[in-house]
Amino acid sequence: MINSAEEFVRLRNSEKMDEYLKAAWDDAPFEVWLEVIKMYPDMREWVAHNKSIPVEIMEILADDVDERVRFNVATKNRLPEHLQLILAKDSDSSVRQRIVSIKH
Repeated sequence: MINSAEEFVRLRNSEKMDEYLKAAWDDAPFEVWLEVIKMYPDMREWVAHNKSIPVEIMEILADDVDERVRFNVATKNRLPEHLQLILAKDSDSSVRQRIVSIKH
């Protein structure tokens, strides 16, 4: 489990593959994800990339100003239908295309 925003950033920036993968796969408390989003805006894309973020974090990131963040949210296998509907109307064509490509 990732226990702080600083730990997530350190893991994400690590050159050690096991640490880098931990940033992509491990859980973190909701508050830690919020702290990363607030304190490290350049890491929002990588928060969205994490396989275990809760739906509430996906909801925040689905409204992000950066289309790369929204695209990463759109790639989630477990993306709830309400977020699929929101992202299907995204201003960025790559985000919309990603939603269209989801197999139902």
